[in-house]
Amino acid sequence: MKEVSRGIRKELKEWFSDAKRVVIAGIGNPIRMDDFVGVKIVQDLNGKVSDNVYLIECETVPESYLQQIVDFNPTHILLIDAALLGIKPGESRLIRPDELKMTQAFSTHMLPLRVFCEYLTKTTRAKIMLLLIQPKQIDFGEGLSKEVEDSAQEIVGLLFEILP
Repeated sequence: MKEVSRGIRKELKEWFSDAKRVVIAGIGNPIRMDDFVGVKIVQDLNGKVSDNVYLIECETVPESYLQQIVDFNPTHILLIDAALLGIKPGESRLIRPDELKMTQAFSTHMLPLRVFCEYLTKTTRAKIMLLLIQPKQIDFGEGLSKEVEDSAQEIVGLLFEILP
């Protein structure tokens, strides 16, 4: 098991311990290489999770899915996105929405994730967490770098193992 899973496995397992209905939203730009990692993870989970898990491929417009998320009435919302964290490509961090104001991490696109999370907090009673992954390449193009692809596959395996 790589550092990615080891570093977040315990925290995610504990966070999901009381989960009943989960939304996993993959965020990212399909033509910005590693920025697509959040959507790729959701795609790879498709068909492998229970009906208590709602998978959304948000791409760069998660705000377009606000009503669907609210209507699903989740207990937990996990947003997965690439972010420039200043760590090794493929490494990931779990960040609570209130930490977005304090962290140096920023998304690789201009999406106001903090505002999105604040709205979800006000309209649902769900716990919200961001799983942010350091990209290697965010140039125009398709496909993930090897480091980010390997990380994505580990995260898919981890989520498959611990989701309700």
